[in-house]
Amino acid sequence: MSEMNASADVDQFKGRLSNAVLGAMDMWAIYLGEQLGFYLTLASHGPMMTEELSKAAATDARYTREWLEQQTVTGILTVDDPSLEAAERRYTLPAAHAEVLTSRDSLDYLAPLVRVVATGGIQLPALVQAYRNGGGVSWEQFGPDMRNGQAEMNRPWFLTALGTDLFPSVPDLHQRLLKGGRVADIGCGEGWSSIAIAQAYPNVTVDGFDIDLPSIENARHHALDAGVPERVQFHDSDADSLGFDAEFDAVTAFECIHDLPHPVTVLSTMRTLAKEDGHVVVMDERISDSFPGRGDDLERIMYGFSLFICLRDGMSHAESAATGTVMRPNTLRKYAQQAGFSDIETLPIENDQWRFYRLFA
Repeated sequence: MSEMNASADVDQFKGRLSNAVLGAMDMWAIYLGEQLGFYLTLASHGPMMTEELSKAAATDARYTREWLEQQTVTGILTVDDPSLEAAERRYTLPAAHAEVLTSRDSLDYLAPLVRVVATGGIQLPALVQAYRNGGGVSWEQFGPDMRNGQAEMNRPWFLTALGTDLFPSVPDLHQRLLKGGRVADIGCGEGWSSIAIAQAYPNVTVDGFDIDLPSIENARHHALDAGVPERVQFHDSDADSLGFDAEFDAVTAFECIHDLPHPVTVLSTMRTLAKEDGHVVVMDERISDSFPGRGDDLERIMYGFSLFICLRDGMSHAESAATGTVMRPNTLRKYAQQAGFSDIETLPIENDQWRFYRLFA
């Protein structure tokens, strides 16, 4: 390689790292804006001066001004006239940016993603130690921002697409649920997948299961607010001790198998819970079938989640399978077969992020 080409490669990689640092700074600033209510306040009030936003959000005015200026310089906010004195400038959150940062029901809502990644970064010192001793960083150590951020990330997808787009792509499952029956939702978290199933299929009852008690408590509140508490019950229970036996028409696990320290045990329980002709459905990440070498953006973000969240949570448990976020189809097939299933198939559900599998007894 010539010296000129080597220099160009160095400059290109320096540029990449510089952009990564800028992105990280934006992420932390967005985390502040969401936590402090700045974005919601700007979205509801329109253009505001520093003092107005500071009073509305109950924050220190000097910090607020610095945040407003940073957000304007980085292109998230706009300012009416930058030549005015600092106290006189009015700042605006553009409607398109408000959609992404504040519209909780929108499929374009990404503020929870920032919350999750920022929260993962807080535990970097603990992760360094885990790399050295082979331990992990548990879900509980991340705190409520991680739990709520994960739930809010998937909420709009479940509520708007699960029963109107995703499950209807599987006619036999869709028709079965329209007729009624029972669904067991394993690893339900804050319950949005369970609630979405109940809303989409009025004749169905759903039992959601998760070992994280704060998530289950939140799920119960969400079901009450959604008007489905009579048909959706949530249980703070480990999947291998549920106390049910072959009672469910469908058993689901949405984006959680790769997190589990003992996936084979849980999949075995799912097989036991399903009726002989029941559906066992697993949703997980739509990554490549095999390790791609240099990957696309989806592979990159999934490996990022694995490094900073999923793998280190899984490895915080004894004798963990240590799957990580990047669970490729052959890994799930191996787990399923070890759990007593004969095989898996990819369901004909089109989605850029998720892949749906049916497991056969």
